[in-house]
Amino acid sequence: MNQKDHCHHTSMKTYSVYHGPFDPCPPIGHKYYSTPPHLYMGFQPRCLEQFPIREALFRGTLWRALYDPYENPYKKGGGLR
Repeated sequence: MNQKDHCHHTSMKTYSVYHGPFDPCPPIGHKYYSTPPHLYMGFQPRCLEQFPIREALFRGTLWRALYDPYENPYKKGGGLR
């Protein structure tokens, strides 16, 4: 199993929040949450590709397959819609 075999998921998920007819607050719209890559691996395969040590410290993980950059979907003018 190589790195491309388990990249068929999306790490950013969304759902719509229920807004009742008598809810005094304005509707929130969509909420977003992130799921980590290890949830889709099942187990950690042997011989995963690794970052160089300095880059691994910067990214927070040694293995490229477990790296998941966070993009803020709530920022104005960017993110998911």
